[in-house]
Amino acid sequence: MSKIMKPIDYESVLDMRQTEQGIKLIKEFFQQNLSTELRLRRVTAPLFVLQGLGINDDLNGVERPVTFPIKDLGDAKAEVVHSLAKWKRLTLAEYHVEPGYGVYTDMNAIRADEELDNLHSLYVDQWDWEAVITRDQRNLDFLKNIVRRIYAAILRTEFLVCERYCKLNPFLPQEIHFIHSEDLLAMYPDKSVKEREDLIAKKYGAVFIIGIGGKLANGEPHDGRAPDYDDWTTECGDGKKGLNGDILIWYPVLGRAVELSSMGIRVDQESLVRQLEITGKQDRAQLYFHQKLLNGELPLSVGGGIGQSRLCMVLLQKAHLGEIQASIWPDEMRKECHELGMTLI
Repeated sequence: MSKIMKPIDYESVLDMRQTEQGIKLIKEFFQQNLSTELRLRRVTAPLFVLQGLGINDDLNGVERPVTFPIKDLGDAKAEVVHSLAKWKRLTLAEYHVEPGYGVYTDMNAIRADEELDNLHSLYVDQWDWEAVITRDQRNLDFLKNIVRRIYAAILRTEFLVCERYCKLNPFLPQEIHFIHSEDLLAMYPDKSVKEREDLIAKKYGAVFIIGIGGKLANGEPHDGRAPDYDDWTTECGDGKKGLNGDILIWYPVLGRAVELSSMGIRVDQESLVRQLEITGKQDRAQLYFHQKLLNGELPLSVGGGIGQSRLCMVLLQKAHLGEIQASIWPDEMRKECHELGMTLI
């Protein structure tokens, strides 16, 4: 069964040459703005890490990393990264980054278990970023401030793109709305997670959903989160928990919510132990990354990832990720996309 979302009467505003130029414009402009807003310096990142160190991102805990043996290390296994959520924190410590400053990098990943559709690809490219914070900044107000600054960079980039390509009209609102996933559930108790996201994104245009990973009043989490990077169990006010969340925008081309960023204040020693216990992953406490954190060798931090191809897709008003990036798609999907006016690279 086709997973393609089919926008009515879709026609790309930009041709392939303009699209490639637009991609370059967005990537260069946005990363400079992100760097300036959050005081980040660029670092070089790995494509793969050694298996068994606890450095790779486990995502929802079920996705299989792409692995391969390394001949010169006695066939020790390496894993292609899913993201750099934990690697970045090790890098902050290694570079002795001071509070108020951080790093960002181009993260390229392969997610072989991804279900392919307009928004999901085997190939993932993100701006992964991480910044050192102080103990008194581990609160929701600080997180919201970071979100607003990232969203401001997105708005500036949208303005630049629409100035360059006058056939594109801006659609993002000037402000981003904040809501806790518990409150969102209370608003729409009879809706699925994706339906709730669509409804709230359509209502406000741009929204940051707080508290991803912990169980809500219905006994289910809003979405999955690994237990060892984002803090989703610390109380953030009014009895609600979670110092993390997702940035979503309402995307008129597809008529649905689109996630642009996942981010949060990272676990400290106490929340790491708590979340490992909740998820039954206490054995991870013996891994390299986790030992460094538990022994106080890693700084407190906030960080996240911002999808590069996905941001380009929405700002260039495309209907499929394959119009932005070169990847592998089923032949049936390529054929169907062509018939719908989506030219996949």
